[in-house]
Amino acid sequence: MRYLVFVGAIIHLIGVSLYIKAMFKRKVKPNKVTWLMWSVAPLIGTFAALSAGVGLAVIPLFMMGVGSLLVFIISLFRKNSYWKVNKFDYICGILSVLALVLWYITKEPIIAIIFSILSDFFAAVPTIIKAWKYPETESSSAYIAALLSALTSFAAIKVWNFESLAFPCYLVIFNISAIFLIERGRLFKRKRDD
Repeated sequence: MRYLVFVGAIIHLIGVSLYIKAMFKRKVKPNKVTWLMWSVAPLIGTFAALSAGVGLAVIPLFMMGVGSLLVFIISLFRKNSYWKVNKFDYICGILSVLALVLWYITKEPIIAIIFSILSDFFAAVPTIIKAWKYPETESSSAYIAALLSALTSFAAIKVWNFESLAFPCYLVIFNISAIFLIERGRLFKRKRDD
């Protein structure tokens, strides 16, 4: 059952691949600040969780970091396939980096996980706002895959404590919220059409 995380990792890679494909078709415009920090925070969270003794349950978190890094790198080379970054995005990015710096200063696994979650959240704010205002610039494929991947973490948890539950729970809540923001127009339009 705990090896389900590998299935989640594959699902996540498929979702990221679909997101990247949508970037090439210019249907999706990722926010560079968000995707950069989404690569850094989960990767640091992975190493913090590993140092706290969390085992296979960190694989989905690690894959989220790697997948986000791929989206960020491709957005650097694809003109017109990224969202214009503004002052607010930079402020969120700075807050995200600050959370990571605070983690580094403390060197405590639990504090690191808390600050990694905060870093990830601050990185997400520009994309959350963009998804709310311009849902057509996002694709739910990566978020659905990330949700499924995060859910597989629970199958691999050996010890149910803050260290093993915090980031997966946050990821489940965030990805459900992102999917709703992106798909709400289509969902509510269907209800009105029925």
